[in-house]
This record gives sequence, structure tokens and C-alpha cells, in this order.
Amino acid sequence: MRFLHFILPALAEAAAVDPNATGPELQGAGSWLTLLIWILPLALMYVILIVPQRRKEKKQREKINSAIVGDQIITIGGMTGKIVNIKDDEITFETSIERTKITIKKWAIKDVIKPIEA
Repeated sequence: MRFLHFILPALAEAAAVDPNATGPELQGAGSWLTLLIWILPLALMYVILIVPQRRKEKKQREKINSAIVGDQIITIGGMTGKIVNIKDDEITFETSIERTKITIKKWAIKDVIKPIEA
């Protein structure tokens, strides 16, 4: 039981309540603190880890969806090429000097490079 006094004082305090107590004494004054101990780290983890990742994914999706014919792409497999056709969720691009055409799904695109216009 001493272990609880060091880890979670609110739980240890709640365990030491008088068995003959009535009314407000049974409300567990430290219960909101215990709840806060669990909720605060989860909220911080959400704000620090999940929100930036969602922003990054949304930006990536917008970049892929704004790709047009003539843009250069890099796939998640490392292939590069120029977009020649876009159809629903598939993109056909040509790579190399022999103009090999490859069709892939949009989710397989890592990066879209827009050509520099003069």
C-alpha cells in the first residue's frame, strides 16, 4: 500500500477513507485530481503528436490532388517521371528515355514537383 502513496497520492488517500464516513466525506475529494492525472497526458500527447501529423497528411493529400499532366512525381518506391494521364485515383507517368509508361494509384505518390514556369 505504501507503493500507492508515492505513485498516485489521490488513490492512496481514497483507499484510506474511514469506513463509517457519511455524506461529503465519501465524495472522494481527490477523484477529480486522479482523473486529471490521466486526461492531461493524453491531451498533451494528442496535441504534440497527432495534430501535426494530420496537418502534414492533409497538406500531402492536397499536393497530390492538385497534380496535373506535365508535373514530375516521385513514387514511394523511388521511381520518378512525368505525369501523362490522370484518371480517378490512378496516374500514368512516363519515365526514362524510352518513355516507359507506368500506371500507379495516387496513394503511391510521395512527392509532386511542379515545373518552373518562366
